[in-house]
Order: sequence, then C-alpha cells, then structure tokens
Amino acid sequence: QVQLVESGGGLVQPGGSLRLSCAASGIHFRFYDMGWYRQALGKQRELVARMTNKGSTTYADSVKGRFTISRDNSKSTVNLQMNSLKPEDTAVYYCNASYLHLHNYWGQGTQVTVSS
Repeated sequence: QVQLVESGGGLVQPGGSLRLSCAASGIHFRFYDMGWYRQALGKQRELVARMTNKGSTTYADSVKGRFTISRDNSKSTVNLQMNSLKPEDTAVYYCNASYLHLHNYWGQGTQVTVSS
C-alpha cells in the first residue's frame, strides 16, 4: 500500500519560514520523481517544486529563490524549505510521487497559512 504522509504545515507570519516533509512508503522511492503542489481556496492545484529521480529541480516562478526542495533517498523523504513566506503562499500543500506516466500518488495534504 502506497502512503505519502506530509507534515510541517501550520500558521506563520509573513516573512517567516516553514519546512514541510513527506515520508513515502510502499514505493521504490529512488526511482520516483517527487513534487510539492498546492491548492489555494477556490483555485486549481498548481506545481510548487519538483525533483526528478536524478536530482533535477523545477520551481514555480512565484517561489523561486524562496523555496527549496530536497530529497533523501535513504529515508524515502522529500522536503520543502519555505522561506520569506507571503500571504499568497497560503494553501493546502500536497506531496506527489510519480513514475513515468504509469504511477502517480498523492498525500493527504497539509495546511499552510501565512497571516499576521
């Protein structure tokens, strides 16, 4: 059974930082591309950051220079370090694991709220 379990969300003031973590089980983690997506209220889910199984990264323009994705294949975890947070970063953040176009899995999501 595949599980992606996110943690680390919460309430933070503008300019603050949060670190999200996603622990994967039930997949051969090192073969999967891993990503973070977010969905704000009333909006579509969008890509935040993604790291391929070879370590290549992609970031949304809105988070470049502020967010950093990393992975630890030995622990089957992927992290998202979020700095200089803005109110517009408020959303539910989802962990994603994908393998070619054959398998695609999602976590349950973790709420991030940026507000003073």
